[in-house]
Amino acid sequence: MSEYWPVTDVLTYLTGSWRVERSVRDLASGAQGSFSGTTVFEPLDDEKGLLHHESGTFVWQDVARPAERTLRFLADGDGAGAGRADVRFADGRPFHDLDLTSGHHVTDHPCAADLYRGEFTVRDADHWRTVWRVGGPAKDLLLTTDYTRGSEQGPGQGPERNSEQS
Repeated sequence: MSEYWPVTDVLTYLTGSWRVERSVRDLASGAQGSFSGTTVFEPLDDEKGLLHHESGTFVWQDVARPAERTLRFLADGDGAGAGRADVRFADGRPFHDLDLTSGHHVTDHPCAADLYRGEFTVRDADHWRTVWRVGGPAKDLLLTTDYTRGSEQGPGQGPERNSEQS
């Protein structure tokens, strides 16, 4: 069995609520933090895609604070297939491409002088992971996030099932 779970329709796969656990390590200083919360993917009203809203608690140097972010996952405009999406910040600026047709994807996002390199891995219908390595003059970070489909959908009850991978 492959370590990756191919996704034929990325927007269908992501739709719903996911529990989120993220570790954050500053590789330069050794400082560590964590984020725990929820990400909800729901349909956009004005275009084909999903609104991604993440909210929870971020703990850094023993200080807990509320944290949230919003992204837009848009259907890929080049007609290459439903396994791909164009990820944008809430204000519409480009963030990165996403192609989960193989269950694994690596992408880059330049941010000023720093480079964000993201690796996306789909494990099964209810689990996926992102690992962002951020390097440059301003940052030296490793962010690892595990997503687990919300319990209200039940194990293996996600919107997309692939019988060959079950």
